[in-house]
Amino acid sequence: MLFVGDDWAQDHHDVYLMDEAGGRLDGGRVPEGLTGIGRLHEMVAAHAGEPGEVVVGIEKDHGLWVDALVASGYQVYAINPKSVARYRDRHRVSGAKSDAADAKLLADLVRTDRHNHRQVDGDSEAAQAIKVLARAHQNLIWLRTGQISALRAGLLEYYPGALEAFPNLGDRDRDRDALAVLQRAPTPEQGARLSLSKIAAALKAGGRSRSIEERSREIQAALRGQQLRAPQAVTAAYGATSSSTIAMIIELTHQISALETELAQHFRKHPDADIYLSLPGIGVILGARVLGEFGDDPNRFTDAKSRKNYAGTSPITIESGRKRAVTARHVRNQRLYDSLDRSAFASLKPSPGAHAFYNQRRAAGDTHHQALRALANRHVGILHGCLRHHTLYDEDTAWAHRTPHAA
Repeated sequence: MLFVGDDWAQDHHDVYLMDEAGGRLDGGRVPEGLTGIGRLHEMVAAHAGEPGEVVVGIEKDHGLWVDALVASGYQVYAINPKSVARYRDRHRVSGAKSDAADAKLLADLVRTDRHNHRQVDGDSEAAQAIKVLARAHQNLIWLRTGQISALRAGLLEYYPGALEAFPNLGDRDRDRDALAVLQRAPTPEQGARLSLSKIAAALKAGGRSRSIEERSREIQAALRGQQLRAPQAVTAAYGATSSSTIAMIIELTHQISALETELAQHFRKHPDADIYLSLPGIGVILGARVLGEFGDDPNRFTDAKSRKNYAGTSPITIESGRKRAVTARHVRNQRLYDSLDRSAFASLKPSPGAHAFYNQRRAAGDTHHQALRALANRHVGILHGCLRHHTLYDEDTAWAHRTPHAA
Protein backbone atom coordinates (compact mmCIF):
# COMPACT_ATOMS: atom_id res chain seq x y z
CA MET A 1 0.00 0.00 0.00
CA LEU A 2 1.07 3.56 -0.74
CA PHE A 3 -0.19 6.43 1.43
CA VAL A 4 -0.37 9.96 0.08
CA GLY A 5 -0.96 13.13 2.06
CA ASP A 6 -2.28 16.06 0.00
CA ASP A 7 -2.37 19.49 1.65
CA TRP A 8 -4.14 21.65 -0.92
CA ALA A 9 -4.17 25.38 -1.53
CA GLN A 10 -5.74 27.50 -4.24
CA ASP A 11 -2.85 27.24 -6.68
CA HIS A 12 -0.71 24.33 -5.45
CA HIS A 13 -0.60 21.09 -3.45
CA ASP A 14 2.02 19.85 -1.02
CA VAL A 15 2.16 16.05 -1.28
CA TYR A 16 3.93 13.40 0.77
CA LEU A 17 4.26 9.71 -0.20
CA MET A 18 4.68 7.19 2.61
CA ASP A 19 5.13 3.41 2.73
CA GLU A 20 3.36 1.01 5.10
CA ALA A 21 6.08 1.42 7.72
CA GLY A 22 5.73 5.20 7.72
CA GLY A 23 8.90 5.85 5.73
CA ARG A 24 9.14 8.70 3.24
CA LEU A 25 9.16 7.67 -0.42
CA ASP A 26 8.72 11.00 -2.20
CA GLY A 27 7.16 14.41 -1.76
CA GLY A 28 7.15 18.01 -2.81
CA ARG A 29 4.94 20.78 -4.18
CA VAL A 30 2.93 20.37 -7.37
CA PRO A 31 0.81 23.02 -9.14
CA GLU A 32 -2.96 22.95 -9.36
CA GLY A 33 -4.47 21.67 -12.62
CA LEU A 34 -3.47 19.14 -15.27
CA THR A 35 0.26 19.69 -14.83
CA GLY A 36 0.05 19.07 -11.11
CA ILE A 37 -2.17 16.00 -11.28
CA GLY A 38 0.13 14.57 -13.97
CA ARG A 39 3.16 15.09 -11.77
CA LEU A 40 1.39 13.43 -8.84
CA HIS A 41 0.50 10.42 -11.00
CA GLU A 42 4.17 10.09 -12.00
CA MET A 43 5.25 10.12 -8.35
CA VAL A 44 2.63 7.50 -7.47
CA ALA A 45 3.46 5.27 -10.46
CA ALA A 46 7.07 5.02 -9.31
CA HIS A 47 6.01 3.32 -6.08
CA ALA A 48 2.61 1.62 -6.66
CA GLY A 49 1.64 -1.10 -9.08
CA GLU A 50 -2.16 -0.67 -9.04
CA PRO A 51 -4.29 2.44 -8.43
CA GLY A 52 -6.30 0.58 -5.80
CA GLU A 53 -3.17 0.30 -3.66
CA VAL A 54 -2.99 4.09 -3.29
CA VAL A 55 -4.68 5.75 -0.30
CA VAL A 56 -4.95 9.55 -0.36
CA GLY A 57 -5.77 11.82 2.56
CA ILE A 58 -6.99 15.33 1.73
CA GLU A 59 -8.99 17.99 3.60
CA LYS A 60 -11.62 18.29 0.87
CA ASP A 61 -14.38 16.11 -0.53
CA HIS A 62 -15.22 17.88 -3.80
CA GLY A 63 -13.70 19.80 -6.68
CA LEU A 64 -11.92 18.99 -9.93
CA TRP A 65 -8.75 17.81 -8.18
CA VAL A 66 -10.62 15.40 -5.91
CA ASP A 67 -12.67 14.16 -8.88
CA ALA A 68 -9.44 13.43 -10.74
CA LEU A 69 -8.05 11.46 -7.80
CA VAL A 70 -11.22 9.38 -7.51
CA ALA A 71 -11.37 8.82 -11.28
CA SER A 72 -7.80 7.48 -11.17
CA GLY A 73 -8.94 4.65 -8.92
CA TYR A 74 -7.25 5.85 -5.75
CA GLN A 75 -8.88 5.39 -2.34
CA VAL A 76 -9.52 9.01 -1.38
CA TYR A 77 -10.38 9.97 2.20
CA ALA A 78 -11.78 13.42 2.95
CA ILE A 79 -10.45 14.33 6.40
CA ASN A 80 -12.25 17.00 8.39
CA PRO A 81 -9.83 19.88 9.12
CA LYS A 82 -10.79 19.66 12.80
CA SER A 83 -9.68 16.04 12.86
CA VAL A 84 -6.39 17.04 11.26
CA ALA A 85 -5.88 19.70 13.92
CA ARG A 86 -6.52 17.18 16.72
CA TYR A 87 -4.20 14.66 15.06
CA ARG A 88 -1.54 17.36 14.77
CA ASP A 89 -1.79 17.98 18.52
CA ARG A 90 -1.19 14.26 19.16
CA HIS A 91 2.22 14.47 17.50
CA ARG A 92 3.33 18.06 18.08
CA VAL A 93 2.63 20.18 21.14
CA SER A 94 4.75 23.12 20.00
CA GLY A 95 1.99 24.53 17.78
CA ALA A 96 4.26 24.55 14.73
CA LYS A 97 2.48 24.21 11.38
CA SER A 98 3.48 24.12 7.72
CA ASP A 99 1.92 22.84 4.50
CA ALA A 100 4.65 20.25 3.98
CA ALA A 101 4.26 18.98 7.53
CA ASP A 102 0.48 18.78 7.13
CA ALA A 103 0.94 16.69 3.98
CA LYS A 104 3.05 14.22 5.97
CA LEU A 105 0.44 14.34 8.73
CA LEU A 106 -2.38 13.44 6.29
CA ALA A 107 -0.38 10.55 4.86
CA ASP A 108 0.30 9.21 8.35
CA LEU A 109 -3.34 9.68 9.34
CA VAL A 110 -4.73 7.57 6.50
CA ARG A 111 -1.99 5.00 7.10
CA THR A 112 -3.00 4.40 10.72
CA ASP A 113 -6.52 5.75 11.23
CA ARG A 114 -8.38 5.71 7.93
CA HIS A 115 -10.91 3.24 9.37
CA ASN A 116 -12.19 6.10 11.49
CA HIS A 117 -12.79 8.39 8.51
CA ARG A 118 -15.00 8.54 5.47
CA GLN A 119 -13.95 7.64 1.97
CA VAL A 120 -15.04 10.13 -0.69
CA ASP A 121 -18.42 9.11 -2.03
CA GLY A 122 -19.13 7.55 -5.35
CA ASP A 123 -22.19 9.70 -6.00
CA SER A 124 -23.74 9.78 -9.44
CA GLU A 125 -23.44 12.84 -11.66
CA ALA A 126 -27.15 13.47 -11.12
CA ALA A 127 -26.73 13.58 -7.33
CA GLN A 128 -23.70 15.86 -7.61
CA ALA A 129 -25.66 18.25 -9.85
CA ILE A 130 -28.56 18.31 -7.38
CA LYS A 131 -26.15 19.08 -4.53
CA VAL A 132 -24.64 22.00 -6.45
CA LEU A 133 -28.05 23.45 -7.30
CA ALA A 134 -29.51 22.88 -3.83
CA ARG A 135 -26.59 24.58 -2.10
CA ALA A 136 -26.61 27.50 -4.53
CA HIS A 137 -30.36 27.91 -4.02
CA GLN A 138 -29.95 27.88 -0.25
CA ASN A 139 -27.05 30.34 -0.45
CA LEU A 140 -29.22 32.79 -2.41
CA ILE A 141 -31.98 32.48 0.19
CA TRP A 142 -29.48 33.22 2.97
CA LEU A 143 -28.15 36.19 0.97
CA ARG A 144 -31.67 37.51 0.44
CA THR A 145 -32.43 37.14 4.14
CA GLY A 146 -29.34 39.19 4.94
CA GLN A 147 -30.40 41.94 2.55
CA ILE A 148 -33.91 42.00 4.04
CA SER A 149 -32.39 42.40 7.50
CA ALA A 150 -30.24 45.28 6.23
CA LEU A 151 -33.31 46.92 4.67
CA ARG A 152 -35.32 46.57 7.87
CA ALA A 153 -32.47 48.02 9.95
CA GLY A 154 -32.18 50.97 7.58
CA LEU A 155 -35.92 51.69 7.59
CA LEU A 156 -35.89 51.67 11.37
CA GLU A 157 -33.37 54.54 11.28
CA TYR A 158 -35.35 56.92 9.04
CA TYR A 159 -38.68 55.45 7.87
CA PRO A 160 -40.63 53.81 10.75
CA GLY A 161 -43.90 54.34 8.90
CA ALA A 162 -42.79 51.78 6.31
CA LEU A 163 -42.33 49.14 8.99
CA GLU A 164 -45.81 49.92 10.30
CA ALA A 165 -47.23 49.57 6.80
CA PHE A 166 -45.34 46.35 6.10
CA PRO A 167 -44.94 44.39 9.38
CA ASN A 168 -44.31 41.15 7.43
CA LEU A 169 -41.17 42.42 5.73
CA GLY A 170 -38.87 39.42 5.62
CA ASP A 171 -41.53 36.84 4.78
CA ARG A 172 -40.74 35.92 1.21
CA ASP A 173 -44.38 35.12 0.44
CA ARG A 174 -45.65 38.37 1.96
CA ASP A 175 -43.00 41.01 1.34
CA ARG A 176 -43.85 41.56 -2.33
CA ASP A 177 -46.15 44.42 -1.36
CA ALA A 178 -43.40 46.14 0.61
CA LEU A 179 -40.81 45.81 -2.13
CA ALA A 180 -43.21 47.04 -4.81
CA VAL A 181 -44.28 50.15 -2.87
CA LEU A 182 -40.90 51.02 -1.35
CA GLN A 183 -39.29 50.73 -4.76
CA ARG A 184 -41.44 53.69 -5.81
CA ALA A 185 -41.26 55.57 -2.51
CA PRO A 186 -37.99 54.88 -0.64
CA THR A 187 -38.30 57.98 1.60
CA PRO A 188 -41.05 59.15 4.01
CA GLU A 189 -41.77 62.23 1.89
CA GLN A 190 -42.29 60.17 -1.24
CA GLY A 191 -44.39 57.67 0.68
CA ALA A 192 -46.67 60.38 2.08
CA ARG A 193 -47.32 61.71 -1.44
CA LEU A 194 -48.41 58.34 -2.86
CA SER A 195 -52.04 58.32 -4.00
CA LEU A 196 -54.31 55.31 -3.65
CA SER A 197 -54.13 54.69 -7.38
CA LYS A 198 -50.31 54.65 -7.38
CA ILE A 199 -50.23 52.32 -4.39
CA ALA A 200 -52.76 50.02 -6.06
CA ALA A 201 -50.71 50.02 -9.27
CA ALA A 202 -47.58 49.11 -7.29
CA LEU A 203 -49.39 46.27 -5.51
CA LYS A 204 -50.64 44.88 -8.83
CA ALA A 205 -47.15 45.09 -10.31
CA GLY A 206 -45.85 43.23 -7.26
CA GLY A 207 -48.23 40.35 -7.87
CA ARG A 208 -51.17 41.07 -5.52
CA SER A 209 -54.57 40.15 -6.95
CA ARG A 210 -56.91 40.35 -3.95
CA SER A 211 -58.08 43.09 -1.58
CA ILE A 212 -56.04 45.67 -3.48
CA GLU A 213 -58.20 48.68 -2.57
CA GLU A 214 -58.44 47.75 1.11
CA ARG A 215 -54.71 47.08 1.37
CA SER A 216 -53.94 50.34 -0.46
CA ARG A 217 -55.90 52.34 2.11
CA GLU A 218 -54.08 50.61 4.98
CA ILE A 219 -50.68 51.34 3.44
CA GLN A 220 -51.54 54.96 2.69
CA ALA A 221 -52.75 55.56 6.25
CA ALA A 222 -49.54 54.09 7.69
CA LEU A 223 -47.24 56.03 5.35
CA ARG A 224 -49.05 59.33 6.03
CA GLY A 225 -49.19 58.82 9.79
CA GLN A 226 -47.10 60.82 12.22
CA GLN A 227 -43.57 59.48 12.69
CA LEU A 228 -40.14 60.65 13.80
CA ARG A 229 -38.09 62.19 11.00
CA ALA A 230 -34.35 62.16 10.34
CA PRO A 231 -32.55 65.20 8.85
CA GLN A 232 -33.26 65.67 5.16
CA ALA A 233 -29.73 64.88 4.00
CA VAL A 234 -29.61 61.73 6.11
CA THR A 235 -33.04 60.69 4.84
CA ALA A 236 -31.91 61.14 1.24
CA ALA A 237 -28.81 59.02 1.89
CA TYR A 238 -30.83 56.26 3.51
CA GLY A 239 -33.34 56.42 0.65
CA ALA A 240 -30.55 55.84 -1.88
CA THR A 241 -29.18 52.85 0.05
CA SER A 242 -32.69 51.40 0.49
CA SER A 243 -33.35 51.70 -3.25
CA SER A 244 -30.14 49.81 -3.96
CA THR A 245 -30.95 47.12 -1.40
CA ILE A 246 -34.50 46.71 -2.72
CA ALA A 247 -33.18 46.28 -6.27
CA MET A 248 -30.83 43.56 -5.02
CA ILE A 249 -33.63 41.79 -3.12
CA ILE A 250 -35.91 41.82 -6.17
CA GLU A 251 -33.17 40.41 -8.40
CA LEU A 252 -32.30 37.76 -5.80
CA THR A 253 -35.98 36.79 -5.69
CA HIS A 254 -35.98 36.26 -9.46
CA GLN A 255 -32.78 34.20 -9.34
CA ILE A 256 -34.09 32.07 -6.47
CA SER A 257 -37.21 31.28 -8.49
CA ALA A 258 -35.12 30.41 -11.54
CA LEU A 259 -32.89 28.10 -9.52
CA GLU A 260 -35.93 26.47 -7.92
CA THR A 261 -37.21 25.54 -11.36
CA GLU A 262 -33.83 24.14 -12.39
CA LEU A 263 -33.43 22.27 -9.09
CA ALA A 264 -36.91 20.75 -9.33
CA GLN A 265 -36.24 19.51 -12.86
CA HIS A 266 -33.00 17.80 -11.85
CA PHE A 267 -34.46 16.34 -8.68
CA ARG A 268 -37.56 14.85 -10.32
CA LYS A 269 -35.37 13.02 -12.84
CA HIS A 270 -33.38 11.25 -10.11
CA PRO A 271 -34.39 7.59 -9.65
CA ASP A 272 -34.72 8.06 -5.86
CA ALA A 273 -36.91 11.17 -6.09
CA ASP A 274 -40.18 9.28 -5.62
CA ILE A 275 -38.85 7.67 -2.44
CA TYR A 276 -37.90 11.03 -0.94
CA LEU A 277 -41.19 12.63 -1.97
CA SER A 278 -43.17 9.77 -0.45
CA LEU A 279 -42.01 10.72 3.06
CA PRO A 280 -44.33 13.10 4.93
CA GLY A 281 -43.06 16.65 5.25
CA ILE A 282 -40.63 16.42 2.32
CA GLY A 283 -41.39 18.37 -0.83
CA VAL A 284 -39.31 18.97 -3.92
CA ILE A 285 -36.95 21.58 -2.43
CA LEU A 286 -36.35 19.84 0.90
CA GLY A 287 -36.13 16.51 -0.88
CA ALA A 288 -33.48 17.86 -3.23
CA ARG A 289 -31.47 19.30 -0.33
CA VAL A 290 -31.58 16.06 1.63
CA LEU A 291 -30.70 13.94 -1.39
CA GLY A 292 -27.87 16.28 -2.35
CA GLU A 293 -26.31 16.18 1.12
CA PHE A 294 -26.76 12.43 1.65
CA GLY A 295 -25.73 11.58 -1.91
CA ASP A 296 -26.80 8.41 -3.67
CA ASP A 297 -23.76 6.15 -3.21
CA PRO A 298 -25.39 2.89 -1.99
CA ASN A 299 -22.25 1.94 -0.06
CA ARG A 300 -21.74 5.20 1.80
CA PHE A 301 -23.93 4.37 4.82
CA THR A 302 -23.62 0.79 5.99
CA ASP A 303 -26.60 1.07 8.34
CA ALA A 304 -29.24 3.50 9.59
CA LYS A 305 -27.06 4.49 12.55
CA SER A 306 -24.24 5.78 10.38
CA ARG A 307 -26.72 7.80 8.29
CA LYS A 308 -28.25 9.27 11.46
CA ASN A 309 -24.79 10.15 12.80
CA TYR A 310 -23.91 11.94 9.58
CA ALA A 311 -27.24 13.78 9.63
CA GLY A 312 -26.52 15.00 13.17
CA THR A 313 -29.94 13.90 14.42
CA SER A 314 -28.70 11.10 16.68
CA PRO A 315 -27.64 12.09 20.20
CA ILE A 316 -24.18 11.64 21.68
CA THR A 317 -23.39 10.35 25.17
CA ILE A 318 -20.81 12.06 27.38
CA GLU A 319 -19.86 9.75 30.24
CA SER A 320 -17.09 10.06 32.79
CA GLY A 321 -17.09 8.51 36.23
CA ARG A 322 -20.49 9.06 37.79
CA LYS A 323 -21.46 11.72 35.31
CA ARG A 324 -23.50 10.85 32.26
CA ALA A 325 -25.21 13.19 29.82
CA VAL A 326 -26.97 12.69 26.49
CA THR A 327 -26.77 15.77 24.29
CA ALA A 328 -27.32 16.88 20.72
CA ARG A 329 -24.55 16.75 18.14
CA HIS A 330 -23.18 20.21 17.47
CA VAL A 331 -20.59 19.16 14.88
CA ARG A 332 -22.78 18.22 11.93
CA ASN A 333 -23.75 19.01 8.36
CA GLN A 334 -25.86 22.06 9.16
CA ARG A 335 -27.49 22.23 5.72
CA LEU A 336 -28.71 18.66 6.05
CA TYR A 337 -29.77 19.06 9.67
CA ASP A 338 -31.81 22.21 8.93
CA SER A 339 -33.61 20.46 6.08
CA LEU A 340 -34.44 17.45 8.23
CA ASP A 341 -35.64 19.68 11.06
CA ARG A 342 -37.97 21.54 8.69
CA SER A 343 -39.31 18.32 7.20
CA ALA A 344 -39.94 16.87 10.68
CA PHE A 345 -42.03 19.90 11.61
CA ALA A 346 -43.90 19.75 8.30
CA SER A 347 -44.69 16.05 8.84
CA LEU A 348 -46.70 16.64 12.02
CA LYS A 349 -49.89 17.45 10.12
CA PRO A 350 -49.97 14.81 7.33
CA SER A 351 -48.57 11.90 9.38
CA PRO A 352 -50.56 10.60 12.39
CA GLY A 353 -47.59 8.45 13.40
CA ALA A 354 -45.19 11.39 13.38
CA HIS A 355 -47.65 13.53 15.35
CA ALA A 356 -48.13 10.79 17.96
CA PHE A 357 -44.37 10.29 18.26
CA TYR A 358 -43.87 14.03 18.75
CA ASN A 359 -46.58 14.18 21.41
CA GLN A 360 -45.04 11.21 23.19
CA ARG A 361 -41.64 12.93 23.32
CA ARG A 362 -43.20 16.16 24.61
CA ALA A 363 -45.08 14.24 27.28
CA ALA A 364 -41.78 12.67 28.35
CA GLY A 365 -40.35 16.14 28.99
CA ASP A 366 -38.67 17.05 25.68
CA THR A 367 -38.75 20.63 24.48
CA HIS A 368 -40.23 21.39 21.08
CA HIS A 369 -36.83 21.30 19.37
CA GLN A 370 -35.73 18.15 21.20
CA ALA A 371 -38.90 16.37 20.11
CA LEU A 372 -38.42 17.51 16.52
CA ARG A 373 -34.82 16.30 16.56
CA ALA A 374 -35.95 12.88 17.80
CA LEU A 375 -38.61 12.79 15.09
CA ALA A 376 -36.10 13.77 12.42
CA ASN A 377 -33.81 11.01 13.68
CA ARG A 378 -36.66 8.53 13.29
CA HIS A 379 -37.37 9.83 9.78
CA VAL A 380 -33.73 9.32 8.77
CA GLY A 381 -33.97 5.68 9.86
CA ILE A 382 -37.17 5.24 7.85
CA LEU A 383 -35.58 6.90 4.82
CA HIS A 384 -32.57 4.60 5.08
CA GLY A 385 -34.84 1.55 5.03
CA CYS A 386 -36.82 2.86 2.07
CA LEU A 387 -33.66 3.57 0.05
CA ARG A 388 -32.10 0.24 0.95
CA HIS A 389 -35.16 -1.76 -0.11
CA HIS A 390 -36.21 0.62 -2.92
CA THR A 391 -39.71 1.02 -1.51
CA LEU A 392 -41.92 4.04 -0.94
CA TYR A 393 -42.84 5.27 2.52
CA ASP A 394 -45.84 3.58 4.09
CA GLU A 395 -47.47 5.11 7.17
CA ASP A 396 -48.58 1.80 8.66
CA THR A 397 -45.23 0.09 8.13
CA ALA A 398 -43.30 3.05 9.52
CA TRP A 399 -45.29 3.39 12.73
CA ALA A 400 -46.98 -0.01 13.24
CA HIS A 401 -44.71 -0.89 16.19
CA ARG A 402 -45.81 2.34 17.89
CA THR A 403 -49.54 1.86 17.38
CA PRO A 404 -50.32 1.36 21.10
CA HIS A 405 -48.60 4.67 21.90
CA ALA A 406 -50.27 6.45 19.01
CA ALA A 407 -53.66 5.21 20.10
